[in-house]
Amino acid sequence: MSMSENVRLAAGDVELTITPANGCRLGSLRVAGAELLRQGERYGCFPMVPWCGRTDRGAFLNGATRHRLPLNAPPHAIHGTGRDTAWRTARADATEAVFTYDLADPWPYTGRVTQTVELTDSSLTLRLGVETYDDSFPAQAGWHPWFNRTVDGSEVALDFAPAWQEERGDDHLPTGRRVEPRPGPWDDCFGMPDGVSATLTWPGVLELEVASRSPWVVVYDEQEAAVCVEPQSGPPNGLNTHPRLVTPIDPLEVATTWTWRRL
Repeated sequence: MSMSENVRLAAGDVELTITPANGCRLGSLRVAGAELLRQGERYGCFPMVPWCGRTDRGAFLNGATRHRLPLNAPPHAIHGTGRDTAWRTARADATEAVFTYDLADPWPYTGRVTQTVELTDSSLTLRLGVETYDDSFPAQAGWHPWFNRTVDGSEVALDFAPAWQEERGDDHLPTGRRVEPRPGPWDDCFGMPDGVSATLTWPGVLELEVASRSPWVVVYDEQEAAVCVEPQSGPPNGLNTHPRLVTPIDPLEVATTWTWRRL
């Protein structure tokens, strides 16, 4: 299988397409013929790695060393480098696949990222691992799914119960204050200390739960076409505010499972 070849998994009436050459994103998830993900090369569901959301002015510290990242969402750097990278298909069969890429410029450290995808007729499990080849470094990992707001003519309802909302400043970064969850629309980070659990329901069509042991989720629903529920290992700007070091003996590992039932 070539690096550029799409990978297709299937279980029962569920079909999943992964595009390794386009940031190893999920390009399509169809359940009983209904497409759940917004279509287009920028959409689907992409891994956010080695950081999630916005990094303040593209700068972060590792100890006393200051690094700068390209400002791909001025004035910030957003969503990592993985979505702009061609990944290698390490293994694929009918219902499971594994993909990797090596960290490289503009990320200042060497290492490997692995994404594992497992499909059943009622669930999808995604796993990301970040390991270092040399020096320790702070990192984050998570996913940015673009769920279609409307599926088979039914508009989605989102239900989740966060413990707090990260107050968002005018620069779209968390201020460091935790506030009571506010009504949407959102482009906001929420804390769920017992793990992420959010349910999207398309009445009469499908109910889908996004779950993760990670305590952070970003919800973005300011676009008419889609709703994004993004489990991630830390909040936006977390390279600076909540650094999680990847070391030679302690890789970063994060997972999410989507479980659905037909209505």
